[in-house]
Amino acid sequence: MRTVFALFSLLGLTSTLSFNKFITRSPRLIHSTSLLSMSTKTGDVPKDIEGWRTKLSPDQFKVLRESATEPPGYSENKPGELEFELKQEFGTKCPKEDIIYSCVGCSAPLYTAGSKFDSGCGWPAFYEGIEGAIKEIPDPDGRRVEIVCSNCESHLGHVFKGEGFPTPTDERHCVNGICLKYEPAN
Repeated sequence: MRTVFALFSLLGLTSTLSFNKFITRSPRLIHSTSLLSMSTKTGDVPKDIEGWRTKLSPDQFKVLRESATEPPGYSENKPGELEFELKQEFGTKCPKEDIIYSCVGCSAPLYTAGSKFDSGCGWPAFYEGIEGAIKEIPDPDGRRVEIVCSNCESHLGHVFKGEGFPTPTDERHCVNGICLKYEPAN
């Protein structure tokens, strides 16, 4: 975990590394104009920023709508967050039960349990999303590729390719745990 902190500091990707604060990077408010009046099969997408503020907690809003990043280990170590709850319920943060991970913003299914793996990076990791569920957007600086929910365009994290993980795709979807909820697949 300390290696991740040091790496982030060297790359200038963080302004705060406190477990109680979120890392902000070039905040951008996501307006999703193509979805403003759209109701989906998966759940209602708020029509405006105030709707998102009502639907999401302040920390979720910061990550999903302003592209902030939760601190490393946040999801695993904070009660009520994704990986903490998985460990409580299943005894592991990577259960192989028939689970679907969905967007907290719109309930769209994003990942299956079979694609989740422990990368040791401090954030939930998946080697692939459900087909068509994730949209990849290169960051303006060209250093990383952002991933967003295809349904509501909420920021999820970043995808990294060619890192040598022993997965079928050699990709790591590094996802903020605060963006996901889990439920049985059926």
